[in-house]
Amino acid sequence: MSQVETSQPEARTKTFGNLIDNREVMSEQTFSSRNSSELSDVLGLFPEATEEQVREACRVAQGAFKGWSKTPAPVRGELIGGVGRALEREKEALSRLATREMGKTLKEARGDVQEAIDTCHFFQSEGRRLYGQTVPSEMPNKELLTYRRPLGVVGIVTAGNFPVAVPAWKLIPALLTGNTVVWKPSEDAPACAYALVKLMHEAGLPAGVLNLVFGGGKGAAGEHLISMMDEGLLNKFAFTGSTAVGREIGAIAGRNLLHPTLELGGKNPLVVMRDADLDNAVGGALWASFGTGGQRCTSAGNIIVDAPVYDDFKARFLEATKTIKIGDPNKFGDVLYGPFINERFFTRWLEHYDWGREDGATLLYGGGRVTPEAKPTGFVGDPEASFYGWPTVWEGVTKDMRQFQTEVFGPTINLVKVDGIGEAIEAANAVAYGLSSAIYTNNRLWAHRFKEEIQAGMTSINNSTTGAEAHMPFGGVKGSGNGTRESGIWVIENYTYWQGVNDDVSGTLQLAQMDTAYIEPQAEVDVSDLFA
Repeated sequence: MSQVETSQPEARTKTFGNLIDNREVMSEQTFSSRNSSELSDVLGLFPEATEEQVREACRVAQGAFKGWSKTPAPVRGELIGGVGRALEREKEALSRLATREMGKTLKEARGDVQEAIDTCHFFQSEGRRLYGQTVPSEMPNKELLTYRRPLGVVGIVTAGNFPVAVPAWKLIPALLTGNTVVWKPSEDAPACAYALVKLMHEAGLPAGVLNLVFGGGKGAAGEHLISMMDEGLLNKFAFTGSTAVGREIGAIAGRNLLHPTLELGGKNPLVVMRDADLDNAVGGALWASFGTGGQRCTSAGNIIVDAPVYDDFKARFLEATKTIKIGDPNKFGDVLYGPFINERFFTRWLEHYDWGREDGATLLYGGGRVTPEAKPTGFVGDPEASFYGWPTVWEGVTKDMRQFQTEVFGPTINLVKVDGIGEAIEAANAVAYGLSSAIYTNNRLWAHRFKEEIQAGMTSINNSTTGAEAHMPFGGVKGSGNGTRESGIWVIENYTYWQGVNDDVSGTLQLAQMDTAYIEPQAEVDVSDLFA
């Protein structure tokens, strides 16, 4: 969690620099990273990169591109393997740092780091599989070949809720395919970003190949990096964050004829049909709604419940919600979720209580900020040490309500009653987003229909809306993204272009289509005459 400094830092607080050309580059203005669960605990001071420092980082990356792109892909892959081994060695320390900095539970933080390790292992071998093709030519003494080529310098901006895994989804394939990078991580998790880049440099990345600049978004380092597309200093941009900012990046990339990677927000539906295993559905819905305090782009937004089981599901879900254990994940290992990443996220989340009341939704459970006077029975620790939110459940939410349509990004869920699979799919698709989705049913026809008709990049059957694996595509449609994907072999398309090569050894000019010596057909054969 970050906070801009307005006074001189205390001497005991360590100050870190931007990492440009493998050098520490300081800035006059700094901001602090604080323990999300204990706001008085400062992890360090980080620089607010200036526009000129961001520009310098891009130019350094340009200079490093020639040498890195010519490094054989299997060698780049072995280096990525070294990154994975460094992450394995430091997994526990990095996980605890993530828990301290952005507030997710230690179990989740370990999963966050493991996802980065898995990504390294996957792409290490892809360094030996950046296959092209040989294609037969229609001309003699001529070969046709295709090659994957790196794009150049990649600008990357990431969010803070997955401070290790999501950056790895972008950094690892971008570097493996021969690109160089300028990365602006979230100002909410700079310490994790610094540690990750230092481990990647340890693995042997040449100077200038991966550059790290810190700072905020609008009017700061993030916006400076985006503007580098207009200066011709970037050949690719990859972004994880809000749909609104993603649209702005898409517009700037479009006028520069760049194809950005945009992983944006979601309002993810979780459908519970009348034949579902309700115990399984409640468990999945609870995790999808409140895991990471609802601060995932794949968190459930609307639980869409078939009418015959609505009352039963609601009773079970509310009972489970009231038993959730919440508190400081640094001190209590068995909490389901901890604090908000910072006050900014908390304040935005709190607004949705007004939306719900204004639109006429019914609040079944929830009380805004957890305080010493008003806290859930499962809360442990000091509620005043940070910003904690009640698990919040609404019903009577209809498709025209802001509550139904808008990503809340906090521990909030809507219960929506429908009648049958047709209404369930219609409700699931009635939002502007299309990232993740889930259905609980034992009817294989309903499951089949759902996965065919749902407008979402990812679908789970009898599982949560959340979760990803390093070898599966991650991304959405509609307001959740522009069709690009993270992870697996699919992501390689985003960081390379295809070069087609005509290699003519004939020694003469051969014109395809015009000089092609097609074989002339012979006289027609009438089969009926053959056996008359």
